[in-house]
Amino acid sequence: MKLSWIDIRSVGSAKEAVVEEAIHARVDGILASDPAELSALPPTVKKILFPQGQTLPEDFGSADVVIVDPAKHGEPAELALRHPQVEFGRYVEIVDAGTLEEACRSGRTEKWSLLDFRDPTKIPLEIVIAAAAKADGSLITIARDVEEAEIIFGVLELGSDGVLMAPAKVGDATALRKSAEAGVPDLQLVELEITATAHVGMGDRACVDTATYFREDEGILVGSHSKGMILCVSETHPLPYMPTRPFRVNAGAIHSYTLGQNERTNYLSELKAGSKVTAVDIHGRTRLVTVGRVKIESRPLISIDAVGPEGRTANLILQDDWHVRVLGPGGVVLNSTELKPGDKVLGYLPVEDRHVGYPIDEFCLEK
Repeated sequence: MKLSWIDIRSVGSAKEAVVEEAIHARVDGILASDPAELSALPPTVKKILFPQGQTLPEDFGSADVVIVDPAKHGEPAELALRHPQVEFGRYVEIVDAGTLEEACRSGRTEKWSLLDFRDPTKIPLEIVIAAAAKADGSLITIARDVEEAEIIFGVLELGSDGVLMAPAKVGDATALRKSAEAGVPDLQLVELEITATAHVGMGDRACVDTATYFREDEGILVGSHSKGMILCVSETHPLPYMPTRPFRVNAGAIHSYTLGQNERTNYLSELKAGSKVTAVDIHGRTRLVTVGRVKIESRPLISIDAVGPEGRTANLILQDDWHVRVLGPGGVVLNSTELKPGDKVLGYLPVEDRHVGYPIDEFCLEK
């Protein structure tokens, strides 16, 4: 989980509502310039004091962390000796090669580094993350909005340890907290036994092309029903008549569900460039990947029925062709047209019903 901090110094008249929302959303920290604004905050949130451009107060009040600008306030290490009851961090504004090196040094040595990058490029942040990769401290990067925060969390795949953002309106603190959630939860895959296959004629199927290379034991979960999906492998494995396309999953008929983000399912037909889907490996490990395009074409289709260990079922309708494949136990690659009753495949059997893709506790019959 990444850290989400909000900056209330410039929020204005909505400050009370923003703070209340931030506490309810369980953001990790709230930053202010006045110790008095931190005093009423509950212990569930880290209280961060940053008197930027001002002298340090004699009393830090209830602050847990004090961020300082060394040019104005002195070195964090020296301040920590005089005030052992609080943690200190260094503020660095990165504007050139010299301040970039200062940020790298801070990332390697300080408990907290608050980084403010003047230019929109993320290359300097990549350099700081790489320089501080083995350090124990935390990098907190200032973001202008939630969209930038999401990018910052993903830089170099590792991402900044946290983001500080000044909410522009009520709702931004909640959105920041959600963007800080690292990826998607891992899943408990099960072995499913094939019970029947049938050639069902022509229909439209979707190839999901992503902006990511899949691993050989990885694909996406697809199913006709929201409570039963089968792991469709990407085209990472060699085929005799066409080149490998390790960014692609020949996923299934357009009505099928797959897993997106925020625990939501999506129809294959509604995916488009920029959508997010959940990549899953044979161990149930997950990551969000970005869709580059979706190719929908009319092809012969095959229907595959399978059953889980407790009698729960899954159905998958795929392109009816030998080169379209799914994954079995241990990562065995299985050609869909050769599946027969008794064969085992890997799948996922969630228990929640769905409404517009979101899990919900209600009665819903799918057949």
